[in-house]
Amino acid sequence: MKYLVMVQGTQADYEAQSGKATATSPGWSEKDLQAMFAFMGALNDDLAESGEMVDGQGLAEPAQTRLVDVDKDGRPVITDGPYGETKEVLAGYWVLECESLDRVTEIAKRIQTCPIPEGAPNYPVVIRQIMGGPDDAC
Repeated sequence: MKYLVMVQGTQADYEAQSGKATATSPGWSEKDLQAMFAFMGALNDDLAESGEMVDGQGLAEPAQTRLVDVDKDGRPVITDGPYGETKEVLAGYWVLECESLDRVTEIAKRIQTCPIPEGAPNYPVVIRQIMGGPDDAC
């Protein structure tokens, strides 16, 4: 089965990772960033070696996003981010091919051990099965 494993964040988290302390997180040092990147690199290498990795990417900060919507008349409305009404956003993801929900849960628990600076927010890891058709229905 394929699963989408997601990590969340906020615009403030991206700012903290660039070294700027925010109201919710201390500024990350270069050492903090290197520890996170080393952890994620090792995790991705392990998932690739086990054959479970389909794809995985970190996403750009919300300030670099664009929202395309429609107005009441059906005309496109384009808004550049970040969006004040949005609290958490998708910060990164993995698409994994795992034998079971238990296995992907083990991986999510490992993701939760990623090093972060003391005082930085820690978000839950979200697991969603990717539905491929009627045979995947729960």
